[in-house]
Amino acid sequence: MKILVTGSSGHLGEALVRTLRNEKREVIGVDIVPSEFTNQVGSIVDRQFVKRCTEGVGAVIHTATLHKPHVITHSRQSFVDTNITGTLNLLEEAAMAGVGSFVLTSTTSAFGCALSPPSGSPAAWVTEDVTPVPRNIYGVTKTAAEDLCELFHRKLGLACLVLRTSRFFPEEDDREETRKAYDDDNIKVNEFLYRRVDLEDVVSAHLLAIEKAPIIGFGRYIVSATTPFAQDDLFHLRANAPLVLKRRVPDYEAEYARRGWKMFPGIDRVYVNERARKDLDWRPRYDFRYVLDTLRADADPRSPLSRTVGSKGYHSRKFAVGPYPAE
Repeated sequence: MKILVTGSSGHLGEALVRTLRNEKREVIGVDIVPSEFTNQVGSIVDRQFVKRCTEGVGAVIHTATLHKPHVITHSRQSFVDTNITGTLNLLEEAAMAGVGSFVLTSTTSAFGCALSPPSGSPAAWVTEDVTPVPRNIYGVTKTAAEDLCELFHRKLGLACLVLRTSRFFPEEDDREETRKAYDDDNIKVNEFLYRRVDLEDVVSAHLLAIEKAPIIGFGRYIVSATTPFAQDDLFHLRANAPLVLKRRVPDYEAEYARRGWKMFPGIDRVYVNERARKDLDWRPRYDFRYVLDTLRADADPRSPLSRTVGSKGYHSRKFAVGPYPAE
């Protein structure tokens, strides 16, 4: 079965193409940027280009998108063109080509304002049942793309799964106050508790989604590292995260002290991956426990795939403050 991967020169796209090639599977990579992982250079906004690329394809993994870091540097129209029109082109051509599985890479950022409970409230327990409240054009266009997938399944029977991935980028945090207060590795390890996932686990979720899509039909899934927290932690987690973490993972303190690290004082949301683990038979490996044990052994907690792909960046130029201009 030939698999089409859009965004193949990007972070996730490259990881998917690398993995599929290593498994000796037939894959075609599509991107506007040339790379050794891209077979066809062109835009998904170009319907005829998309038509040519979907010929003879059995599955589509659609990772190409404008991201949150592009909100300041790109127009709203560009977001609509790429994230909505591009997705529509792919869905229409996939349906006409008889594609068996369509997997859309979405984002937990789609939840938007639903991720920030009012002050004094418990942290949000974020499952797929939480209604998104997009906070910017990125979130609006990603939720619209998700809805297009649902529409094509309902109207045309196209098997579509949506994977809402949490953070897996290696770039620095966009918030200056966070960068000043914490070591970058400290930030990322903290995030494995509630809002981060390793690239290798993201790839495995996408490949499982290809297999499961014809059986499931349509579904949205959160793809994030398995949290050690439970719902009864939420009130105290918002007010005193170190105390809750000490109760759940008592040995974290010694390793953090050895490195001069600290836990965030409070956490406002926890992404829950239970549905993905159940429906997709997904078994994410890189959680906070794994990372902590690896750090204790003075080893690199990143997966081999994550280390190989490295940092891709979102822009072709550098900015004076931060990895990209924040909204």
